Amino acid sequence: MSSDDHKTLLFGFGIVIVLLISIFGKDLWKIDSPLVEVEQGSMTGSWTVLVTGGAGFVGAHTVIPMLNHGYNVIVLDNLVNAFLEASAKKPEALKRVEQITGREVTFYNVDIKDSEALSLIFQKHSIDCIIHFAALKAVGESCEKPLEYYKNNVIGSINLLEAMKEHNVRKLVYSSSATIYGTPKTLPIREDHPTGQNITNPYGKTKFVVEEMMKDLCNSDGSWSIISLRYFNPVGAHSSGQLGEDPMGIPNNLMPYISKVAVGKLDKLKVFGKDYNTHDGTGERDYIHIEDLADGHLKALNKLEKSSGLGFKAYNLGTGNGYTVLEVIETFKKVSGRDIKYEIVGRRTGDIDSSYADASLAQKELHWSAKRNLVDMCRLCLVPISGFDTWRWQSQNPNGFRPS
Repeated sequence: MSSDDHKTLLFGFGIVIVLLISIFGKDLWKIDSPLVEVEQGSMTGSWTVLVTGGAGFVGAHTVIPMLNHGYNVIVLDNLVNAFLEASAKKPEALKRVEQITGREVTFYNVDIKDSEALSLIFQKHSIDCIIHFAALKAVGESCEKPLEYYKNNVIGSINLLEAMKEHNVRKLVYSSSATIYGTPKTLPIREDHPTGQNITNPYGKTKFVVEEMMKDLCNSDGSWSIISLRYFNPVGAHSSGQLGEDPMGIPNNLMPYISKVAVGKLDKLKVFGKDYNTHDGTGERDYIHIEDLADGHLKALNKLEKSSGLGFKAYNLGTGNGYTVLEVIETFKKVSGRDIKYEIVGRRTGDIDSSYADASLAQKELHWSAKRNLVDMCRLCLVPISGFDTWRWQSQNPNGFRPS
């Protein structure tokens, strides 16, 4: 893509934002969201980190090592994809995080689109850094509801960056995605692979737009330090068996979908397409264990703590190995001893053939590498490093975080 083509692409995305503002008006920037605070734990002398979307799958798993390493953690989440009992003040995922770590988490039930509520949090706390997970994240759904994805992921991120600027917070770890690479030109994918070209879904486009905004922000002001983690497909569960992926409604990700079939919560798995350019015709992805991914965020946080004026840096987080959907199903069957019924259905809009990472830059500069393979992601406690992963989580928690 030429420089002119790239400018045209960015201009097109800019038009989308203008259209969003014209459609939603002031409501685009603000929603009604109660500011609910829960007592925070204290640990003086350490960084205070605001984690947006911290009650979600990746966010909650990342909060655990942060607490274990002495960080003070404030979680902000709108609970769109997190379970909260009617009488509770905290989502179940964070209550379990507290049980695992023995530390308390400050929690706000706030949406990042609510700029006033965001500002109040920054006023109330002396925040050193942000880890920004908060986003809608389903590829297929983004094709059906593109405006919701632009409104939440792009406008919400603008609100967050403006709040950071207003309150002089200049360090951020961004939860990005391999989808920004579009249809890969080469495999494995390196960080210098073109981004923003041939992206097949609005979710990936929102992640690309936010990265571009962050690059521009860093170029305009040398005091910013932003690390963007482009990760591939998170799977698995915490080694305690107390925390895992519990999406609201029908799962969009493969592993919780398989798990719910295994425990009888769903009759069968839908495999979207068998005509991809892979050895068995099903989509091929780089699956990364959730605790490896959480460790990657911790390593990024450590780098930011030791540096200032870093600018914008991007790192891939993945294993470097691609597995097809059918390979994942067969591995899970062997691990769990359960039959996984599935049916082949039509392709899901926005999916691509193959995607897997070259994560050597993260290994070199963040001193991070994935430790677990696909079997470790699925199996019971067979070796100490694997812990009790997806199958133990689902078998011990067949209803997820919800009461039986």
